[in-house]
Amino acid sequence: MSRPLWQRLAVPIAAILVVVVVATAVIGVGLTRRGFPQVSGELEVAGLSGEVEVIRDDLGVPHIYADTAEDLFRAQGFVAAQDRFFQMDLRRHIVSGRLSELVGEGGLETDTVIRTLGWRRVAEQELSLLSPEARTYLSAYAAGVNAYIDSRGGPSAMGVEYPLLASSAPGYTVRPWDEVDSLAWLKAMAWDLRGNYADELARGRLVGQVSLDQLDALYPDYPFDEHPPILDRSEWTAPTPPPAGVTDSRGGTRGTLLAPVPGQTDAADLAGLGEPVAPDGPTSDETHQWMAGSAQGAFDDTSTVLAAVPELMGHGEGIGSNSWVVSGEHTASGMPLLANDPHLAISQPGIWMQSGLHCRELSEECPFDVTGFTFAGFPGVVIGHNQSIAWGFTNLDPDVTDFYLEDTVEDTVLREDDYVPMDVRTETIRVAGGDDVEIDVRETSHGPIVSDVLEEVGRMGDNGPLDGVHTSRDFEVALRWTGLEPSRTAEAVFALNAATDWEEFQGAAELFAVPSQNLLYADTEGNIGYQAPGLVPIRRSSTHATPPGFYPAPGWEEQYAWQGWVDFEDLPSSYNPEDGIVVAANQAVVRGSTPFLTTEYDKGYRSTRILDLLQERLGEGPLTSADMSEIQLDDTSTFALDVVPYLTDVELDGAFYTEPQDLLQDWDGSSPAQGEQAAAAAYFYAVYDNLLEAVFDDELPPDLGATGNSRSMQIMAELMASPESVWWDDQRTPGVIESRDEVLRSALVDARLDLTRQISKDPGDWSWGQLHRAHLRHQVLGEEGVPALVQGIVNRGPYPVAGSSAMVNAMNWDASTGSFDVSSAPSMRMVVDLADLDASTWVNQTGTSGHPFHANYDDQTQAWLEGRTYPWAFTRAAVEEAGVQTLILQPEEG
Repeated sequence: MSRPLWQRLAVPIAAILVVVVVATAVIGVGLTRRGFPQVSGELEVAGLSGEVEVIRDDLGVPHIYADTAEDLFRAQGFVAAQDRFFQMDLRRHIVSGRLSELVGEGGLETDTVIRTLGWRRVAEQELSLLSPEARTYLSAYAAGVNAYIDSRGGPSAMGVEYPLLASSAPGYTVRPWDEVDSLAWLKAMAWDLRGNYADELARGRLVGQVSLDQLDALYPDYPFDEHPPILDRSEWTAPTPPPAGVTDSRGGTRGTLLAPVPGQTDAADLAGLGEPVAPDGPTSDETHQWMAGSAQGAFDDTSTVLAAVPELMGHGEGIGSNSWVVSGEHTASGMPLLANDPHLAISQPGIWMQSGLHCRELSEECPFDVTGFTFAGFPGVVIGHNQSIAWGFTNLDPDVTDFYLEDTVEDTVLREDDYVPMDVRTETIRVAGGDDVEIDVRETSHGPIVSDVLEEVGRMGDNGPLDGVHTSRDFEVALRWTGLEPSRTAEAVFALNAATDWEEFQGAAELFAVPSQNLLYADTEGNIGYQAPGLVPIRRSSTHATPPGFYPAPGWEEQYAWQGWVDFEDLPSSYNPEDGIVVAANQAVVRGSTPFLTTEYDKGYRSTRILDLLQERLGEGPLTSADMSEIQLDDTSTFALDVVPYLTDVELDGAFYTEPQDLLQDWDGSSPAQGEQAAAAAYFYAVYDNLLEAVFDDELPPDLGATGNSRSMQIMAELMASPESVWWDDQRTPGVIESRDEVLRSALVDARLDLTRQISKDPGDWSWGQLHRAHLRHQVLGEEGVPALVQGIVNRGPYPVAGSSAMVNAMNWDASTGSFDVSSAPSMRMVVDLADLDASTWVNQTGTSGHPFHANYDDQTQAWLEGRTYPWAFTRAAVEEAGVQTLILQPEEG
């Protein structure tokens, strides 16, 4: 698996740091504090029409009070820049393909990819689609950021990072902020939550590398009987597909074109639709040569190129979220409770900022009285509540990316029987300390040719599979992705913030195009609900007996192009479900495949555990906010409890090996960092890690190793019941065919030896927290290769943590990396009490501030680690009571 962006940048950045001089200067208190925000007294801000109050509590969380919406967002931009400007500046450089301007040649690879994908170009198109009100809010936010920039006098007064990076970008000046800087950030969010793109690439590579039976085993059907979907048939009924060609409300073709979907196909889904037809291919003899061979070369380079795209919110199977809402019939207060904890990458500073945005008097012109979690660089509140409703997000994860194999001749591409011109543009990348670099970007009707991104990817489409059969042809590879479709997602955030009932909430959801999310809802009238929004493409499968988008499609066959979008009215939703509970934790949304969303859901271990815990607690009495917070911390693995009997049945020789095995006899399946159960947890996960390596990694390419998350767990659980499966045979031992119990025995023995070497010979000394740690690293200066002195300034941790992959307390780790360190985790936790909004609770992963040494840089981290939360003030009285500092922003004189 390729290294994250920041690890690839660390070495070139470290190489140009003036280590001793700069780092020593940074430690100086005066320079460090230059970027700290003014949080009391008065400041003039250009463009304000009236006085704005910014009341901060002891966590530094700002609540902003203004008389107009324009003043409110102008102040939000100013205050966000006070706390997190370097993070904002870094983000906009990345998402605009301008990282090289800030860090020099170390950012060139990333810039090349982002320019090819064209994130900022799409954002520029989106700006013109927004309502006048939304554009006004974005403009006001940008003006507030620029007022901050103008007030500082230079980069060194904005953040400690700028003098540390001065050697890589000599003479760097900060550009003014604009509306598109904010819009482009949404592309990064959408990219990291983009659906099955990694799995589609992996399958393309594995065709011919493993048998079809093994490949099927790697992508099992969703276990509907064991892990219920979000909505059952009584809560939502699939629409009847209309005739092809009917126009939907978004201007696309309405209706769903489907191939059979293994394990979940309804007969009605396929009415009138035949099996996908194997493509005839181009008319040239060369392209007709379908020959058996390896697909490995075709997609190795694709994976390499796309790995260069920054993953600012995280990557991998563990990226997801928990959310659930319960109606008042189940609560002690008689009103709903809503819980949410998105699982994203961990970093310092974290992904979220907490904030409150309050119009002093609510009106049609100023409709905002909202608080929650925001993005530095984007106006409004992304997740939270206002005076009437609360909402939470989890990733719906539909299949919104498709790869197309393209037959090209120079700058033309085959369409049916003719070669037609591609769109070609030249992009100029400015490189700090170096010469400008020009790249040519080519696009087909499906999207950008991603195989042009790096020079070494001339064989991008070698041996690309067509209808499951290998070819000997070289193809280019184009990417179709909903994130490259101009949309009004930004406007959805403002609409959510102002919504006061279910109808207005749904109206906001309809604007939410990418990334498609599960939206949970509750209001102060006692209602709850669920809505699936987003652009979901309609297309036909190009490969027999597989769902759409399962394998790359031949770009020259127009029948496999996207035909439109699933109509919003046909997306699953539920209002006041009869059982009064909705749990959305990235599991399947509904049974059946109309409309077709994906087959790549999380396998439902977390969601089912949450449902079980809610039912258990309801058996003891009505639910409280404290119950919701405690469930968020649950660290029991039902998968582990199912596997343990197989492990304890294996006979081992000698006390040295049976002593740790005996730990599993009394293990309750939990994964605390320390304490009585922590040794058993450490041993189990060491065994599991060895099992994954022995069963899968002997046959998979190194960068496609098993992650250990929910799909790995389902596969392993199914293999336990199949002791003679070919997967148990270790390909590293030719001439020997291993059985299940032999592999289990080896894993138990190897885990004992691993923990002896890493921790102690005495299992009583083991603990899960010694293996499982969270490193909160700065996104540029925090990685290996950067001088330790600098890392010590900006990083926090490592911290021993409880939890694990595919459990409610989703402190995920990735087995393919060879480490138990946390790769993604709850980025925040919140519980909204609709009976008393001031009784709600929240906690952030790090802190409000992005300035190292500031009191609010990491002041929430310990609570986050321990599972504690803070009071979440909302009403003016509660905000004033919690407030410790007040800053008055005044209109600029004259």
